[in-house]
Amino acid sequence: MSHHILIVEDEVKLATLLQDYLKQSGYEVTVIHNGLEVEPWLAEHQPGLVLLDLMLPGKSGMEICKDIRKTSQLPVIMITAKVDEIDRLLGLELGADDYICKPFSPREVVARVRAVLRRSDGTDKPSDRGLTLDVDTYKATINGNDLQLTAVEFQLLKVLSDQPGRIFTRSVLVDKIYSDGRVVSDRTIDSHIKKLRKKIAAQLPDQELIHSLYAVGYKFEWL
Repeated sequence: MSHHILIVEDEVKLATLLQDYLKQSGYEVTVIHNGLEVEPWLAEHQPGLVLLDLMLPGKSGMEICKDIRKTSQLPVIMITAKVDEIDRLLGLELGADDYICKPFSPREVVARVRAVLRRSDGTDKPSDRGLTLDVDTYKATINGNDLQLTAVEFQLLKVLSDQPGRIFTRSVLVDKIYSDGRVVSDRTIDSHIKKLRKKIAAQLPDQELIHSLYAVGYKFEWL
């Protein structure tokens, strides 16, 4: 199914580049350069996804995303200029489905758009890709092959894969995995993630499932 993508980006050259790549990938695309024009356009159209820059003239991407979430679960991918902005956006819980940091490859954006749309359409369940998690036995398998995870590795994979595409900061992962309140450093999470990735790579050498965002955290996603 073809989707209509709305790009809200005030950098004309960048918006045109993204538009060209998305059109080549089979999407219908509309571009808006001013934040004030988004709400009236959305009142008349139903896009499948919005690529939304954070810094816009007229009205910020942050405000636009908040307004969208008041009435809709329309998929939104935020575009930011700084990595540290992603951490701030996560803290505000705007409800965006993904975040992309400039500079980026247009091909990466197309891949992210496809991944978010698959999740939105309900066609990207981990079990459909061969990943199964048994919470009673703490057993994780890929295509029937046991990953032989430790309890912490299993919990990390469960938390991440339950919400594909969501970015989890290290501190959030610590809170979810170590509920007994023990003091655990970010490096401990990084170490467990490294081991988990290695075990997954042994079964899926050409597919990375756990993605890192520099200085922010991790997310699970099939690309």
